[in-house]
Amino acid sequence: MKSTEPVWDTQWLDRMYNNRALVPDYAEHFTRWTRESESERKGLPCHLDVPYGHNVGETLDIFPPNGFSAGAAAPVKPGAPVLVFIHGGYWRSLGKVDHSFLAPHLTQAGACVVMPDYALCPAVTIPEIVLQMVEALVWTWRHIADYGGDPQRITVAGHSAGGHLAAMLLACDWKEHAPDLPPDLVKKALSISGLYDLEPLRHTPFLQNLKLTPEHVQQASPASLSRPGQGTLHSVVGADESDEFLRQNLLIRQAWGSKTVPVCESLPGLNHFSVLEALTEPSHRLNQLTLELLGLGPQPR
Repeated sequence: MKSTEPVWDTQWLDRMYNNRALVPDYAEHFTRWTRESESERKGLPCHLDVPYGHNVGETLDIFPPNGFSAGAAAPVKPGAPVLVFIHGGYWRSLGKVDHSFLAPHLTQAGACVVMPDYALCPAVTIPEIVLQMVEALVWTWRHIADYGGDPQRITVAGHSAGGHLAAMLLACDWKEHAPDLPPDLVKKALSISGLYDLEPLRHTPFLQNLKLTPEHVQQASPASLSRPGQGTLHSVVGADESDEFLRQNLLIRQAWGSKTVPVCESLPGLNHFSVLEALTEPSHRLNQLTLELLGLGPQPR
């Protein structure tokens, strides 16, 4: 009996998903992120490498909102909205340490920023990373008030693989994880260049060390999951990204509908790496979308 497995053009898949090959100056982006992140960690109030679990990679960095002082008298106003930002790197590289450069643009606007790390493939599977992020969010809900954040106003954002994880967290059944958790622990999510269908990645040669199986694809492809019962996802992608990343961006709205995915946009002039940097530009659509999700609105210049 002949197999019904589709035949994939593996060379085409490599072209579609290898962002470092698509953006020749990608290393300049990484160098800038690392340099600026190191500078921000030295200059910003922050709590680094706070454990949210007991396994490898299970730590997070917290950047309190502007003006918050730990240990001060009872706050006069409610806690700040919380943005949990999840880094990308195809689940196998980079880390929170490379993304601190995003924090000051958000804390100055009044947000509390949390950046979790996770163990990397191939030491773990993508479904295992999803569970690590669930634990990071549970820790945040239980403890973020101590750092000036409001556990009732948690938004999750992520870039690339982190965008995939943000979507997975919006779809999480929190009550199944622990009965004391609110069903809407994550009310809003922002996915930047996210991946929602993992099946093509299973056949992409340069991603074989992800060790994706058909079961992993089914468990961890947001587009294959039921539409979340509550909450909204804003999904954006750089207009200069590959056809597959543009397709992935549209796919999640097709799967979950416009009520759950009210924003599904390609942002002009941006590639897979510059799209993340747009989040730090006050006049940019992505910066404005992020502040709106946090309930902070456009900020004065």
